[in-house]
Amino acid sequence: MLKIIVIIRRSLKKSFDNIRNEQLKYNLLQAIPFWIGSVITGFVAVMYAKIFAWGENLLHFILDWHSWMIFIIAPIGFVVSWWLVKEFAPNAKGSGIPQVMAAVELANPKEHRKIRSLLSLKIIVFKILSSLVLVIGGGAVGREGPTIQIAGSVFRKVNEYLPEWWPKISKKNMIMTGAAAGLAAAFNTPLGGIVFAVEELSKTHINYFKTALFTAVIIAGLTAQTLAGSYLYLGYPKTNDVSLMVMFPIILVGGIAGILASQLSVIMLKMNDWKKRKLKTDRANVAFLILCALIIASIAFFINREILGSGKEIMERVLFTSEKHEDWYVPVLRMLGPALSFTSGGAGGIFAPALTAGASIGSVISGFIHLSPNETNVVILAGMVAFLTGITRAPFTSAIIVLEMTDRHSLIFHLMLAGMVSSIASILVSRHSLYDIIKVNFLTEIRKDDRM
Repeated sequence: MLKIIVIIRRSLKKSFDNIRNEQLKYNLLQAIPFWIGSVITGFVAVMYAKIFAWGENLLHFILDWHSWMIFIIAPIGFVVSWWLVKEFAPNAKGSGIPQVMAAVELANPKEHRKIRSLLSLKIIVFKILSSLVLVIGGGAVGREGPTIQIAGSVFRKVNEYLPEWWPKISKKNMIMTGAAAGLAAAFNTPLGGIVFAVEELSKTHINYFKTALFTAVIIAGLTAQTLAGSYLYLGYPKTNDVSLMVMFPIILVGGIAGILASQLSVIMLKMNDWKKRKLKTDRANVAFLILCALIIASIAFFINREILGSGKEIMERVLFTSEKHEDWYVPVLRMLGPALSFTSGGAGGIFAPALTAGASIGSVISGFIHLSPNETNVVILAGMVAFLTGITRAPFTSAIIVLEMTDRHSLIFHLMLAGMVSSIASILVSRHSLYDIIKVNFLTEIRKDDRM
């Protein structure tokens, strides 16, 4: 295998040496790694999406067969998901976005070697396995955050495999571009990927990597569409003939969703801190996981199965059917599920669960104030933007993602308003985002281990 790689590298060098135009040669050598990473990312993102959907379908198949099976598969899923991460890839736990943010910060001459613990082939394998097991076990997690860490790992490995004669490419730009390509492929939202890289990850002037960023997002998106077909994550909800008065419910939902999302972040961080202080042994962790799994299983069995999984079916139902108004307790369940799942120690993202929680909040409030179906759709979309903003503190990314996944470009101002209101309201609970605090925790642990 190594012999083949050596032969390929020599052939490549010979081919590029034949190019007489030095500027063209340099530009090609700079661009090719991004192209390769984008194609691989698009392929992996689609395969991961199919595997994740299979896991959710398997869960529902088992529960349709015998609903009491949730009391068996939930504890097994939570414990196995945690064990896979703990034993094989500790930094594969959770969403993956804080890990990428930490890797971007570590991409400097003194600390760049520490990035491999956050982004690697091992991370890719166990991120997928752990999140799959967790979702089969009923965990309320998504695949979008993990896809971003997977994409960052892909781009880092592509950069690592470049031969010595290849022009050096910034590790930071490579990771940020990979993350953007991963988000674009996961949601089929190219603009969202670009805005995410700029708003959430970049402390570098975009001029330094804008061409690579745009190209990578386009190629990753096209690869994903080639494999999965041209699709919208959610579809085309009806939002026409809506008056400007809908801005008032949007402001209301934006404020409520922002506060609740920020409060959920604080609760999850406190749960993580409590686990670190109190659960010192594997036995204690397993007991905690079984308890969390049984709480989720009991709610799913006795109250409502919608606490399980990413919750995409909730978004589709309230947006595209006549059943637009959820029961008042559904937003509580859609926050409780991610709180218990996200802090389990297994892999799984909070992007999709956050969108679902926001959709259910918008649905409930629309029912209370008796909005029309089209107005309800607008408020539901605003709730999705607002709750995601409360978690990420990235209002523009949240608005653009929801806009692109529903192709409702006429709502750009409505969604931006929801994001901005949520961003302001969420600060009342906590100044920092969930991702920022977890990123700092990762950096502290990695730097601490390095000093020992």
